[in-house]
Amino acid sequence: MKFSNDTISVLKNFGAINQGILFKQGKKLKTVSSHKNILAEADINEDIPSEFGIYDLNNFLSVISLHKDDPSFEFDDKQVTIVGNKGRSKIKYRFTPANMIVTPPEKTITLPSEDVKFTLTSDDLEWVMKTAAVLSSPNIGLVSNGEVVDLTTFDASNDAAHTNAIEICNGTGTKYKIVFKTENIKLIPGTYEVAISFKGIAHFTNTKDDIQYWIAFEAKQTKIGE
Repeated sequence: MKFSNDTISVLKNFGAINQGILFKQGKKLKTVSSHKNILAEADINEDIPSEFGIYDLNNFLSVISLHKDDPSFEFDDKQVTIVGNKGRSKIKYRFTPANMIVTPPEKTITLPSEDVKFTLTSDDLEWVMKTAAVLSSPNIGLVSNGEVVDLTTFDASNDAAHTNAIEICNGTGTKYKIVFKTENIKLIPGTYEVAISFKGIAHFTNTKDDIQYWIAFEAKQTKIGE
């Protein structure tokens, strides 16, 4: 079998969330961060033939990228053989036991409530992530004054730090401030339908690709109804 460029992009994204990954038989990839505060799930075109673990996903991707051509993958119970250079090169990459990898739950998460819903466009996502990087903002917030909702970049522990705010939707009359760690917003670029539960979790669903994320926010900094 071969991995498409889209699947490689998903794996690169997952490598930023968790060092390792447990591939499951079928067409679904899942990962979870070591602190269990980021969960990601994607449907891919490839059909993974069997379950196997990769301890260092970024290293695995680096090995794949060594090939200038489009390598193929041959699986057995202990390793995957990466065949490239017109079939002349065969790299044997050993699997890792599942108990050595932080693995996601089997069941898909269901939000306990959907208290806020909006569309986050690809342009707004790109703008917020760039400004957070340039301003060295450790936090990204969703702030409503009741009339409008802003997506902001700031430092929750320093009122004197630089900030940025961009209006993303109309408010519903409820005032709130939801605070994420910038380092936890690890989304593949694109437009997302976002649903947020005031219980402490947000769900991001990509409108184009079959990928979704569940990201916990900093509940102790959530302020509702002020």
